[in-house]
Amino acid sequence: MRTLNLGILAHVDAGKTSLTERLLQAAGVIEEVGSVDAGSTRTDSLDLERRRGITIKSAVVSFALGDTTVNLIDTPGHPDFIAEVERILNLLDGAVLVVSAVEGVQAQTRVLYRALRRLGVPTLLFVNKIDRAGARYDSLLGDLAAKLDPALAAMDTVDGLGTAAAASRPRLRDPALAEDLLEALLDEALLEAYFDTTAESIGRSHVARDAALDAAFKERVGQARAHPVHFGSAITGAGIDGLIHGIRRFLPASQGDASGPLSGTVFKVERGPAGERIAYGRLFSGTVAVRDRVPVGDGREAKVTALSVFDGGVERSGPRVEAGRIAKFWGLGEVRIGDAIGRPPKLRTEHFAPPALATVLQPADERDRPALHTALTQLAEQDPLIGLRHDATRRELSVSLYGEVQKEVIGATLAEEYGLEVAFRESTVICVERPTGTGAAAEFIAKAPNPFLATVGLRVEPSTEPGVDFRLGVELGSMPFAFFAAVEETVHETLREGLCGWQVEGVAVTMTHSGYWARQSSAHGGFDKSMSSTAGDFRGLVPLVLMAALREAGTVVCEPLHRFRIELPAADLGGVLAALAKLRAVPEPPEIRGGRCTIEGAIPAEAVHGFGRRLPGLTGGEGVLESVFERHEPVGGAVPSRPRTDANPLDRDAYLLSVVRRVSGG
Repeated sequence: MRTLNLGILAHVDAGKTSLTERLLQAAGVIEEVGSVDAGSTRTDSLDLERRRGITIKSAVVSFALGDTTVNLIDTPGHPDFIAEVERILNLLDGAVLVVSAVEGVQAQTRVLYRALRRLGVPTLLFVNKIDRAGARYDSLLGDLAAKLDPALAAMDTVDGLGTAAAASRPRLRDPALAEDLLEALLDEALLEAYFDTTAESIGRSHVARDAALDAAFKERVGQARAHPVHFGSAITGAGIDGLIHGIRRFLPASQGDASGPLSGTVFKVERGPAGERIAYGRLFSGTVAVRDRVPVGDGREAKVTALSVFDGGVERSGPRVEAGRIAKFWGLGEVRIGDAIGRPPKLRTEHFAPPALATVLQPADERDRPALHTALTQLAEQDPLIGLRHDATRRELSVSLYGEVQKEVIGATLAEEYGLEVAFRESTVICVERPTGTGAAAEFIAKAPNPFLATVGLRVEPSTEPGVDFRLGVELGSMPFAFFAAVEETVHETLREGLCGWQVEGVAVTMTHSGYWARQSSAHGGFDKSMSSTAGDFRGLVPLVLMAALREAGTVVCEPLHRFRIELPAADLGGVLAALAKLRAVPEPPEIRGGRCTIEGAIPAEAVHGFGRRLPGLTGGEGVLESVFERHEPVGGAVPSRPRTDANPLDRDAYLLSVVRRVSGG
């Protein structure tokens, strides 16, 4: 059978999980559709998810559509859990992006669509909630074209829009549908051929021309360059058959050679009843069987002790898993999210914005501090972006957050799964540092004041690439590869804390000098460390050189800004604009329709939560705020600093003392 790894994505409350339930029922996996409000859905399996009525963790469920096995991945819609979405995008063969017929394109809708487009994931749009009052058809299609992509065409028409009896049915094959398809394709040759009235073309039937048009549209959908739009209601079941037909018709099955070299990736890690790590992974090539020894992560080998695949709505143990499938793996040891299984697959990556907030956790009982550190370490295995930091000097544990809902979820998880009661400090904004110029530094082996058996020279300069772009300005063969690897790894580690203590991004680091002493033997024939360079020498020297170069380059501290959208009564516009001005927000000209008003603009991330709490009072409870990270901008006013969690390489003596203590175990 074919395999289709299908993602269901949406802005929160667009009906994504309810749609998943309808698809499972249509496929015969469940008899009754579960309810998000009642906490009875198949994919929201965590108690916390069922109580809150939102998806927190991605979940996999499988069902058959004809000759195709669909691995459906339900993802969180709330922006606080965007990290879960980021990890699954590269696994997908296709996606269904759910949009509410009432609210239309929302902040998270745009973020998700841009990511799918950049990754080239074939995507169908499903307009949900056609049975709700205020549901739209023509104007919503206009919004989709204007805010997402004009290369789309409606596959359905709707009767009784906005009523409980709303029904969706396939559009008739008529000139209007052909015109919509041609507009989505924007292909002049196809347009001329379709409307060709020459004698030669007159003999061609409309059926043949429509078939050619359909084939061209299907090809574009498979290339993620056009998108069918289906309409329906996950609550009533209207339009579900049409959506299933669209999934089978337009979305391509997974590609992969089961007999090829092993290649896969881990996208989720959880703990079993005995505390063992269980990895969720997709294989892009090759086959894995129980008891196979497979390369994992950085090249270490692990023995697969058990496997399970998703089939017919349930999880089944199996002896092997082949290319194209998603499976759970036991026995991979200290496996982490993002680790390769076998050869690293060649994937296009999509990184959403990093968390913009941080908070310090304080155990209710100080004796629970070691247990809290252990629990947070395990939570960081499941979500590396929480960025656990341990400040030994202040005896503080802090985590990074996307928002206040995520904070509440972490607190509830610690209480329910680990028996730990904690208090959170008020969230603070996470800034970043960016270089403002170019700086260089170098230290040479056997030349004071360099105490390490290594030569390292580094140049730091701004980069248009996100994160850290490490480059070699020396010959790769000038020293052992392990030493280059140690340099690159330490560069990334060191730049987690820049001149002001914030992570440095948008920076290019070029290695300009390298040197080492080859392995030497003592008079007794043994290895003589005092005469031989090791990777540890490079790990010790790089922070000194890098921070000296960064100090010469200089950095600017940048704060995160969110893109906001507010819907409110027009009568309350003045008060809301005044409140936004006090928060350093920059609103665009408002759009007023009747008695309602929409404002969009940029606002500092640190102000979003507080403003969200004030908005109901400013608008009589009728204001609705959406926000999503947009960019970093230099901080205006006093530059905030962040306490370092380790010795500062800019304080040479203190740093070298910390290295000595670390090496000696003191």
